[in-house]
Formats: sequence, structure tokens, C-alpha cells
Amino acid sequence: MSDAVLSARTALVTGASSGIGWETARLLAGHGATVLVHARTIAEAEDAVERLVAAGARRDQLVDLAADFTKLSEVAVLAGTVVEHYPSLDRLVNNAAAMAPERCTLTDDGNEVSLQVNFLAAHLLSKLLRAPLSAAGDARIVNVSSSLHRTASMNWSDPHRVKKYSRVAAYAQSQLALTMATADMAPAGSGVTAVSVNPGLCDTALLPLYGRVGAPAAEGAAAVVRLCLPETVVANGAYFDGEVIALPAPVTQEERSLKRLAKLADQLVGRAA
Repeated sequence: MSDAVLSARTALVTGASSGIGWETARLLAGHGATVLVHARTIAEAEDAVERLVAAGARRDQLVDLAADFTKLSEVAVLAGTVVEHYPSLDRLVNNAAAMAPERCTLTDDGNEVSLQVNFLAAHLLSKLLRAPLSAAGDARIVNVSSSLHRTASMNWSDPHRVKKYSRVAAYAQSQLALTMATADMAPAGSGVTAVSVNPGLCDTALLPLYGRVGAPAAEGAAAVVRLCLPETVVANGAYFDGEVIALPAPVTQEERSLKRLAKLADQLVGRAA
């Protein structure tokens, strides 16, 4: 049953074909939102929508969208589609994430794959969707991060870690970058608020990276969706561990590093922006 607290609101959830993303889409639909269900391919998006309908969501409040985030041109096309059809976007949940491969792998755009999928795509979307987010009046961006960001450091001289690669270090760096960039995704005067959240260790496709037993994905999604609800008061740039506000890595508060990251991100997304 829907409590309709998000009725007449539209939310884009990236990486919504499985795990926390799919559960987030299900819960948002249960709250009455129109949910733009993003997946890597249209077949995966359509399948996710059908499973959401089978789980109780109304078909008329679900929209399937596809973009392969290993290709920044597809991220830009996705943003263009949203802008064209949804002049007002109330929630952007940057959930899409990829496990860094065993060996350093660069996308066709020249970026380490987990850095691009987990961070650069979100950076680009937040820029390209600024108009519909601002038009909503009280829009929120929720970045799904990881506690591993606290173990990371930005490799400024070799952000793709070509010279010395570790899949855990690459993944952690991508989550650090996402957490660091959160406040910048909602600049002053935009009418947007951006927060990041560690949903906790959940049983998703990323679990092997942690090598432990995880909670059901629905538990992690509940922490994400809570930050989408109007009654949850949030401050721009805040970081949450589950439902509790927490201190992120100290570097996320370093103005010089934040400016450096913003410049680097703009360079790496290049012409797609």
C-alpha cells in the first residue's frame, strides 16, 4: 500500500536493475513517486520494471531508461531524455556502481572503469540535470556511497591507477570521490540539496569486494529512501551511515582538495558535459 508521501514527484534511480537500486525503486514507488528506472540496457530496465510490477508497483508510475555508464556519451543521452520529458525532477539517486576488475581497465573515454561508473557518471548527471532539479524547488540528490571511502586516498597524479593498481583501492577511491563531490552537486542558489549515504554491508553484486555476509538489499535501500522523504531534514553535503548522520573522511572537508576534484572531474568527463 502506498502512503503517497511522494505522489506527484519524480525520481531517477540509477543502477536500478538489481540490489539496492531495485529495492530503492520499489520503495519509492510504494511512496507514490513516478520512478525512472535506469539500467545498463533496455532489456535489463524492462525486466526490472516487470519485476517491480510483480512486487506491487503500478505500471503507470514506472519508466524504463537505459544507459551504459562505461560510455559517457550514453550518460549524456540519458540526461537529455530526462530533461526533454521531465522538466521537473524531484529526486536523483546516484546508485549505479561497478566493482573494480582484477586488472586496471579503462573505458573508451580513457577512465578507470569504476571511477567512471561510480563517480564520473554521477558528476555528469548532476550537471546535465541541474535545470529540472532546480525547477522542482526542493529537489534532493542522494549519492549511495560506501564506508570504504574512509580507507581511500585520491591519487591525483594517476587517478586511473595505471602505474600501481589495486581493485579495492580503485573502488574505494571512486567512492571517496563521490562522497567528496556531494556538496558541489548542489551549489548555493540551485534549490537542490545533496547528501551521501553508506547503506551498510548488503547482499548485492558488490559483496564479494568486501568478502563478508551482507544484510538484505532492502535494508540498505530503506536508508537511501529515508533521505528522499520530505519529512527527513537534511543539510547539503551531509553524510550518513545508514540512518545516522556521521563524519566522512576528513579530506571531504578540505576546500583545496574539493576544488581539485571538481576540476579533475570536469576534465575527465570532457566533451560529454
